[in-house]
Amino acid sequence: MTAFAVRHGGSRQLAGTGTLLRFALRRDRLMIPVWIAVTALMVLSMPGTLEGLYGTPAERAGLVRQMETNSSLRAMVGPVFGDSLGALTAWRVGIYAGALAAVLSLLVVVRHTRDEEESGRQELVASGTVGRRASLTAALLAAAVANAVLALLVTAGLAGQGGAGALALGLGIAGVGMVFATAAAIVAQLTESARLARGLTAAVLGTAFVLRAAGDSATDDGASVLTWVSPLGWLENLRPYAGERWWVLALLAGAVVLQGAVAYALAGRRDLGMSFLPTRPGPASGRLGTASALAWRLQRGGLLGWSIGFLLAGVVYGGMTEGAADLVGDNDNARRIVERMGGQSGLTDAFLASMIGMLGLVAALWVVASVLRLHGEETSGRAEPVLANAVGRLRWAAGHLVIAFGGAALIMLLAGLGFAVGYGRQTGPVLAACLVQLPAVWVVGGVAVLLHGVLPRAAVAAWGVAGAVLLIGWVGPALDVPRAVLDVSPFGHLPKLPGGSMEWGPVAVLTGVAVALVAGGLAGLRRRDMST
Repeated sequence: MTAFAVRHGGSRQLAGTGTLLRFALRRDRLMIPVWIAVTALMVLSMPGTLEGLYGTPAERAGLVRQMETNSSLRAMVGPVFGDSLGALTAWRVGIYAGALAAVLSLLVVVRHTRDEEESGRQELVASGTVGRRASLTAALLAAAVANAVLALLVTAGLAGQGGAGALALGLGIAGVGMVFATAAAIVAQLTESARLARGLTAAVLGTAFVLRAAGDSATDDGASVLTWVSPLGWLENLRPYAGERWWVLALLAGAVVLQGAVAYALAGRRDLGMSFLPTRPGPASGRLGTASALAWRLQRGGLLGWSIGFLLAGVVYGGMTEGAADLVGDNDNARRIVERMGGQSGLTDAFLASMIGMLGLVAALWVVASVLRLHGEETSGRAEPVLANAVGRLRWAAGHLVIAFGGAALIMLLAGLGFAVGYGRQTGPVLAACLVQLPAVWVVGGVAVLLHGVLPRAAVAAWGVAGAVLLIGWVGPALDVPRAVLDVSPFGHLPKLPGGSMEWGPVAVLTGVAVALVAGGLAGLRRRDMST
């Protein structure tokens, strides 16, 4: 990518890249390490978990045979190509680690390209000795550094299972991350809004996952055309620990180079702050005449995408419930893990509860992203013109918070409807199980509100809180961590529905905690100076 930029304008095009790279890494000194740690721990914890579940070669071979006939689980995690612990680790978490690397990469690239232009900071930077393509190069290099560290951790952590397989998996995960980093770089040139750039790139990632899932459900060897269309399908067809196909890395590298070249070419054909798909301007009247209406306009696209995603996830997970229960039911250790996540009820109810709990953990990411929209509006200077009118701070914040907390309720409700459609039974209990996740989701959102209101410079730490909660809920039960650790997360106190008994006490306490956190954050916002 750097060589391409040099050929199209010389070293002047890249002047200041090193300084911008250091600045980008400094700004992301919390988000990138937390995201890498969550992803790496998810991967590195899996061999021990699988060894506890399938301790003998015969048990692992039986798992492989069952997966060959279980299309619903193949759609979720892909086909399995070997029965070693390394191969099963790549099968179980490879796709999800690649997806997490992709999300991190697109967030980093959009933040340091389109976000900087939209806020006006890039114009100030460009007034100095900074090359035309320096910011794009620094953003891609920041994503490359993050993916390289992740690849190194995965390779080193899994080397005991086999060096070649560990290297293949590490490079594959990093390669997927860089494919979506360069895709985000292209989208950032096309759109005028950072929010839209993130949404469109995330939609591409979602499409890649759906295509891979459709292809894997149809075949048990990853040979479907739909699988090969998806970069996530390339990762699984790299086949770490199962006769590595090193040539698949050339597909990832080729996509990165091609997309990077397109992004550099587009960056050289537009003015700073402009885009190829400009936003239509309009007066702030009618449907945009209030602070709440403006907040809705800013966040409706993201809410629509999350709503569709949760509805589809509910349908998919609901449809695979019976098949997953049959597979887990043959293994006592797997049963215990599902029951730790979903309660001590029947296996089907426990599986439903564990899947619903996982969606609740993901919903916490939505509420943090939506709440931090307030922080983005403030730091970019866009909040000042709104507050200069007859709009108080609390009224301004309320518009975004209603969407954040109400949107969490909406996406969990749609997830419940999806489960009801996919599973076809227990509509009422499943909907109740989805909605009971909300107090814990709101607590995480309340932490984000408190940080923004009281410690605005540390508001991004809310992502660290959400990542820690996700890690505890996702990996903790598999590692059989002590109950005291699981209770650190607000999700650890929720009743396990469906199947378990409804406990109103913890739900009421968590709701009260969320209200107190939001109230504290709003009190801090009302008293402090803006943009400090």
